[in-house]
Amino acid sequence: MKHLLKSLAAFQQEVPVIHKGSQGYGYSYADLPAIFEVINPLMQKHKLGFTQSVDGTKLTTTVFHTESGEQITAAADIPMNVDLKGMNAYQVLGSAITYMRRYQLSAMLGLVTDKDTDAASAPKPAATVAPKAATKPAAPKVKPALTPEDETNWSKAIAALSNGSTTIEKIRAHYTLSSHHEAMLNLAKDLQE
Repeated sequence: MKHLLKSLAAFQQEVPVIHKGSQGYGYSYADLPAIFEVINPLMQKHKLGFTQSVDGTKLTTTVFHTESGEQITAAADIPMNVDLKGMNAYQVLGSAITYMRRYQLSAMLGLVTDKDTDAASAPKPAATVAPKAATKPAAPKVKPALTPEDETNWSKAIAALSNGSTTIEKIRAHYTLSSHHEAMLNLAKDLQE
């Protein structure tokens, strides 16, 4: 796995935050064409590729190293029996598949493709006030949420995790992580085992 992980870490160092003005259900996100436009040249540069296939109610995504053949695969259930206003069953299924493709690929590659709503709702650090004569115990410090500006450091943290120079516990101690970032850590942990 060392070729795949090394290439994936190098890819993550270069890939930018991918934002686009697509709107859906109250948030903006990058659609698949916008993601592909950014990642395909970088994946080729770092000798990476991916496939996505639908089998029944599962979407399977495989990220692979083109020279060594090393690969990681993840499967996820496609949401079924969802009603979306104004759409027939086939349109709903197509939307669900597209949604899962985007999120599964983003999670596997460590992409940031939408506004991080988990981080937006994270608690803000308490304001500091000059102490009076009698001081009260200090409020516990709140870890900063992982913001898009931290994504470069996040990619470095994943690379450090991949080469064994840090631990998942140290990364969790440094950041308040969104569900997306927790999923990436769990994937990295699975790959180490």
